[in-house]
This record gives sequence, structure tokens and C-alpha cells, in this order.
Amino acid sequence: MIEIFKELLTPHMRVEDKMNRVRELLQIIALKIMYDKNSLDRLAFVGGTALRILFDLRRFSEDLDFSLREKEGYDFPKMMGELEAGFNLYGLKADIKVRDSKTVHCAHLKFSKILKELGLSPLADQKMTIKLDVDTNPPRGAKVKKTMVNKTYMFYVVHHDLSSLFAGKLHACFYRKFVKGRDFYDFIWYLGRKIKPNYELLNNAIEQTQGGLPKLDEHTIKDFLIQNIERIDLEQAARDVERFLEDKNELKLFDKDLLKNSIEQLFGG
Repeated sequence: MIEIFKELLTPHMRVEDKMNRVRELLQIIALKIMYDKNSLDRLAFVGGTALRILFDLRRFSEDLDFSLREKEGYDFPKMMGELEAGFNLYGLKADIKVRDSKTVHCAHLKFSKILKELGLSPLADQKMTIKLDVDTNPPRGAKVKKTMVNKTYMFYVVHHDLSSLFAGKLHACFYRKFVKGRDFYDFIWYLGRKIKPNYELLNNAIEQTQGGLPKLDEHTIKDFLIQNIERIDLEQAARDVERFLEDKNELKLFDKDLLKNSIEQLFGG
């Protein structure tokens, strides 16, 4: 199995890119194991890793995020046990710590030895970590699709459509308690793809976390976005996302005038 990882890495790559590619293959293997165990049938794949794996987003991601679709038969500890056993069958030792006492069920998958075996760390005990989250009480209104993945392995995932994914990303951009550069890179990507959000899902997400206003639609979204972009420190966001980018020149896109013009063009009516 380790040879498959080695094939991803070339001598000229930066260490951070090698780490990102190793993590991404581990994410894909996790999805394949969950597919084989039918775990994905109850979940919708969401977040930046979904964009990366399904829509070729040009940034790497750390976490696997899911939204619970069907509560019947859902058992997070069992699912994580199957995932741990599945990685062992692939010859990859995974230590999985589960926390399912809150609304968002969380697991940390820690892989020992792999970085040492790949020459990415001199320390045998340095671990590669992936965080896996399942939102067990997602806001209503998401639309889902089923898409085939063909990246080392072939399988399919159920996921939010792009409009619903954008709604989730807008909620993260402007209601997260801190600025996360990956959120704003993805926001720029959606603008470039001319995607419009699922307003029902966006409003339900805002109501769930904020208790009400604003109510957003095609008439109010432009002013909402422009006002909120003004308060974001885009330089900080760019620094935060830099290590995940394939092309560092894309940092030039973190420009307020460019973003406001793009919002005007997409939502100007």
C-alpha cells in the first residue's frame, strides 16, 4: 500500500504539498471504506473536501465533513470501528478517537509510521491526522446529488449540490467565530463558477445559529455580501490558506475590489 502513496510524490514537490497529497489519499481511502460498508448511504458529503474530490477545487483540505440524511440505522461509533478495521485491511494503522456527545459527531483519525515510511518525517511517532465530522442536526433545505468518484478507487457519494454547498460555505464565511482562509478561497471559487446559493438552506442555517435575521434572497444577497466582505481581513485569510494551495499565484484573488465587482456581476440583477 505504501507504494501507492510513493507514486503520488515527486522529488521536486514541497514538503507541504507531499503532506497534502498523502492526506488526500487517506481521505479517499476513508470514503471508499465507508462506501463499501454502506455508511455513505445515510450521509451527504459536504465542505471543502467535497469540492476538492468531486469538483477538482485547486486547494487541499484537511477534514471530511458530512450532513446526516437518514437517522435510522446511523451508528457513529460502529461506523468509526468499521473505518478503523478497513484501514487495517489496507495495511494502514489508524487510531480513531470518537466524540459523539454533541450535535456534531467528531472523530480524529491518526496514522502513525506513514510519514516516517514516506520520508516526510524523521520521527516514527509523528502522526498524520484527519478530522471527520457528522452534523446530526443539519438545517433543512439542502438538495442532494449522487456522483461517481474515480480517484485511485471507484465509488459514489451522495452530496449536497453546488447551490447547497455554496449556502453552507456562505454561512461559514460570515458566521464562523474566526476567519478561516479556506472558506474565502472557496467563496472566490463559487463566484468564479457563477454559482448562486440555495437560499432556503442558507436562511435555515442562519436561523439555526443566529435565531433569525437577515432573511436573504436574490434581492438582498448582493448588499449582504458586499457589506460583509468589507469587514473581512482578506490578507489574513490569504495567509491562512496559502499552505493548502496548488498555485500560490491564486492568492492575488484575495482582493476586495475584485470580489465586490464579481458579486455585482453575479447578483447585480
